[in-house]
Amino acid sequence: MEYIFTERAHLMCPNMCFGIVASVNKSFDRNLLEKTVEKLSAAHPFLRALIACDEKASAYFYDVTDESKVEVIFAGKLGVGTSCVESNEIISKYKSLVASDWNLFDGGLLKIVAWDAGDKSAFLLVFHHLLADGRGALGLAQELADFYVHGKEPKEAVERLITKNDLPEDSELPFLSRSLVNSANKKWRKENHGISYQDYHAFADDFLKTDSVNHTLVSVNQDELSALHSRCKSQGVSINDYLLAKMFLEDKTERVIIACDLRDKLACYNPGALGNYSTAFSVGLKKSCGDVFESAKRVHSIVRKKLNSPRDLYLVLQCYASLEGGLLDASLISSRGGFESKAAKFIGTMFFNYGKANGYSITNLGKIESESLEDAYFIPPASPAVRKTQGVLTVNGTMRICTAER
Repeated sequence: MEYIFTERAHLMCPNMCFGIVASVNKSFDRNLLEKTVEKLSAAHPFLRALIACDEKASAYFYDVTDESKVEVIFAGKLGVGTSCVESNEIISKYKSLVASDWNLFDGGLLKIVAWDAGDKSAFLLVFHHLLADGRGALGLAQELADFYVHGKEPKEAVERLITKNDLPEDSELPFLSRSLVNSANKKWRKENHGISYQDYHAFADDFLKTDSVNHTLVSVNQDELSALHSRCKSQGVSINDYLLAKMFLEDKTERVIIACDLRDKLACYNPGALGNYSTAFSVGLKKSCGDVFESAKRVHSIVRKKLNSPRDLYLVLQCYASLEGGLLDASLISSRGGFESKAAKFIGTMFFNYGKANGYSITNLGKIESESLEDAYFIPPASPAVRKTQGVLTVNGTMRICTAER
């Protein structure tokens, strides 16, 4: 049994799916794709897993089976344009696949859609957040392309989820947060009830019927990106600082959440493993100035300070690990009036801002050079707490920004 610890927060939360769209310079081969998925599933246990529940322990876990649980969908031919990954058909397919809540007790954590794009092949990989974070998803897409194009075998990766013991000692919750968590846990135990996955699943399906999320895609070509990089370098900021500053200015918000990869900081991570090894923290900029680069300089300073503060960097993971599992399960649904619990509603609204979709966020998966992946972009998860989120990925010199907005 592989018990879910920190990732329990994503078990009972709608819109926790996201996508990697990719193309390769190889004509479509259905048999080869099926073989590729078999190879990936043999190397990664979570691709063979359903979610199950140990009722006595009130614990959810990955029920790893002997067979792949990846759903492969062959979607036929894709119109060939300047870049096949930019086809509107791909986003439409993504939206149809996430229009209802996935029942993880009956189906797997990954769906792969494949298109014949002339002398190329195009893929849409749709992940549930319990399978991977964005960086892990990109790694899996790279493995798929490596085998499909070059026959490179994926390496087996031992999965080990983050537990409270894996978090640094100096990252413990501040006194006030710790007191509020302890109080909520105590009230939750006194309420003496919980929500079942089946009840959540019914709520999530109703939620998604009226939750409208629009997606747009912007591409920045090599020349434009090179010029932007030079300008950022001259100003002493990163492109990510620039993108954050741009969101602060254009959306007139005072807070943006950004994701951060923890793979190089956690001893529990095994190279190539799936699961979630990321965290998130907020960047506050109450009075952004009109110049994007001046704002980016202030953002740069704030981000560096947060990255060097374990209490800020690991705050959300410490919250996940310190809260009662059932309380975490009920936090979203209670904040939206679907389950009666004062303790869960407090945590859902005050800690995770689930009460309203008014947040802003950016997840930047960085840049890669790849001989097998011709092109790719990242469709970010549209958390119920978020009004607008951007997924950023740069492949072979081209940066694409996919925006999901309510």
